[in-house]
Amino acid sequence: MLKIAVIGSPETVMGFKALGLTSCPVADAEEARRTLRHLTREEEDFAIIYVEETLALEIQPEIDRYKDVPTPAIILIPGREGPIGLGQKALKDAVERAVGSDIL
Repeated sequence: MLKIAVIGSPETVMGFKALGLTSCPVADAEEARRTLRHLTREEEDFAIIYVEETLALEIQPEIDRYKDVPTPAIILIPGREGPIGLGQKALKDAVERAVGSDIL
């Protein structure tokens, strides 16, 4: 069975635990990078990994390794401070790659 995980600050990820998602609270970008590497191992079976935008900004090269593979889908979400626009830009770029032009 495929799983869903959330990587972010403790305040951001704890609410997702109540929904049955794997919550991965991290303190900094290096811990987020290690957690992402752990979750993307083949034996882990994560289909979707949500990453808090502020952390994603710091580990972007690691996230970019997965942008052209079907799983895991790495989706950026805003933290408790609110959105910084990185998630929306990533979605726009993915749609543009899939369709071949900017339709958004």
